[in-house]
Amino acid sequence: MRTFVSALAVLIGLVMAAIAVPAMWVDRNIVQEDGFVALTAPLGTDPVFRQRLAAAAVGSLGSDRIPEVLTELARPVLESAATSLTGLPGYPEAWTETLRKSHRLSFVDPDTRPAEIDGVSALTLDAAPLAGLVAKQVAEATRLPLEAPDQVLIKIGQPSQRQFLERVSAYAPMGYAAGVGAVISFAIALVAARRRWTVLAGAGAGALVLAGAWKLASDAAGAAVARKKSGNEVAEIFKREFVAASTGSFGQWILVAVVLGGMLLALGLMVRVLGGRRSG
Repeated sequence: MRTFVSALAVLIGLVMAAIAVPAMWVDRNIVQEDGFVALTAPLGTDPVFRQRLAAAAVGSLGSDRIPEVLTELARPVLESAATSLTGLPGYPEAWTETLRKSHRLSFVDPDTRPAEIDGVSALTLDAAPLAGLVAKQVAEATRLPLEAPDQVLIKIGQPSQRQFLERVSAYAPMGYAAGVGAVISFAIALVAARRRWTVLAGAGAGALVLAGAWKLASDAAGAAVARKKSGNEVAEIFKREFVAASTGSFGQWILVAVVLGGMLLALGLMVRVLGGRRSG
């Protein structure tokens, strides 16, 4: 009976761990704003992506915001900003604020969602802070009181994906409870086991199997996202780099699981060998 309870507890612990690890990663790196910003901040260093973002920001300051008589005066400054936006002193802060605003748009609570963003895609970049940076540059160079738009939306993905993101936001935090359950299950397995080395070895082997499954699932998810085309060049670049950053970040968690699984497996086998020698 003890062997059955121990084996069942190990299986339950592995199932809980299989759910907990991806859910905790999603919550920390995508659902939580600070984690999302940390994950996506390096994307602003891609030269092609930066150029497209600058063009979108400059394009939002069209003739409707600049009087026709001052268009010629502002044009050289706008053209310069389009090529040197990332070199401006306030660019890092503007890019970070762009990511924060974008995260709030994409992960807004359905009950408090403003009417103007209903139906937007799963992930929406709001480049308004970058447009504000350009407007400030133009104002300083021309003395023209230029007002930046409140929103410069760049849609990424499909509108139907918002419902999926809302579910992710709701269920991802539950991964911590699943993680605690996994730890408790493994503890019960150790207490109930007649041969504790089998629990250690079984948990280690299970962790290695889970790491392989997570790797396959991660690659499949990235490929599925890449196959969905948005038709927007900025969106495609962001999506490609976002998938690469997410895969790399989750890959680090998978590596930890591999190392931990190998250590548990080796420890279990070591206990078995040492125990056999003592018996001999």
